[in-house]
Amino acid sequence: MNKITIKDIAAEAGVSIATVSNVMNGTGRVSGETAKKVLQVIDRHDYAPSTAARFLKERRSQLIGILVPTGDRGRLEDNPFYWQLVMAVEAEAREERLHVIVSGVTEEDPLTFVQERQLDGIIAIGITGYSPMLGRIAQLDVPCVYLDCYLAGEENLQVVNMNDRMGGYLGTKHLLSLGHERIAVIAGDIVTSGVYEERWLGYTRALEESGIKADRTLLVETPVSLLGGYHSAQQVYMLSPKVTAVFAFSDVAAIGLMKGLQELGVRIPDDFSVMGYDDIDYAGFMTPSLTTIRQDIGTKGKTAIRRILSMIRGSVPAEHSVTLPVELKRRQSTARRFQSNSIQKEE
Repeated sequence: MNKITIKDIAAEAGVSIATVSNVMNGTGRVSGETAKKVLQVIDRHDYAPSTAARFLKERRSQLIGILVPTGDRGRLEDNPFYWQLVMAVEAEAREERLHVIVSGVTEEDPLTFVQERQLDGIIAIGITGYSPMLGRIAQLDVPCVYLDCYLAGEENLQVVNMNDRMGGYLGTKHLLSLGHERIAVIAGDIVTSGVYEERWLGYTRALEESGIKADRTLLVETPVSLLGGYHSAQQVYMLSPKVTAVFAFSDVAAIGLMKGLQELGVRIPDDFSVMGYDDIDYAGFMTPSLTTIRQDIGTKGKTAIRRILSMIRGSVPAEHSVTLPVELKRRQSTARRFQSNSIQKEE
């Protein structure tokens, strides 16, 4: 059987080769009816153009790279949030006939693989304006969208963030509304212009509005992982009974913390309220289920891919920075504080 070509698809659909190409690449002006007819023919023949041939003609590899930080304080494999984000990006990329490769990177990574693999674009996660990687990415001269990056003074970069400061504010206000006044925080390193700093600023703002001064001694900086949260339980435990609630700036740390506290005999939420952040898939399946700040990871992934496609096609979005909303997800791990709440510690 002869291999189906784009010429055959065009002939059967009764359109030009250019129209078939426009439909497949989402370019040009094609009516909905014509596009539907072309797609039906493509599906009928299970047609996929040669990637190599397309690359030679368009100088495109159809590959997008995702750069994920792999520092010591929260490795890629330790945090399900990253995998959910990667899957959201990959799902949207697949719709656009793109492929995604994921690379864990450090601050010192030379990023040579970007040019070796002829990547059409990259999505960088968690880069701050003080990172040396920012300059290396700029030297690549490859379209880039930055996720969860607070890049003050870099107005020309394409940035997609959640409203992390609002997330820190909403979570803290929720705990305050339940009568908790001494609220500990578990976070990764709080660095300038980082995601955790934004959440911390939201936390401090909520406290200040309630006439409470933020106490840095209530901050536990730990690797963003199950083990990081688990090992922080002892520190949080020693803060009781003055501290009655904990706001973990990631669900994965909150889940580890809950296990550690429960092993110490702490009842959640009777003795301690625990708040998370992200609303990863596991959050609703915990016992008790985890109250958290929900960020729409799917929308974040879709927004990033659509922006990278616009840049690849030479149409840079006018709005360089996008801030997506967050919301409070109430579940069972937080409850009203009663004066009788206390933790009996062994002497």
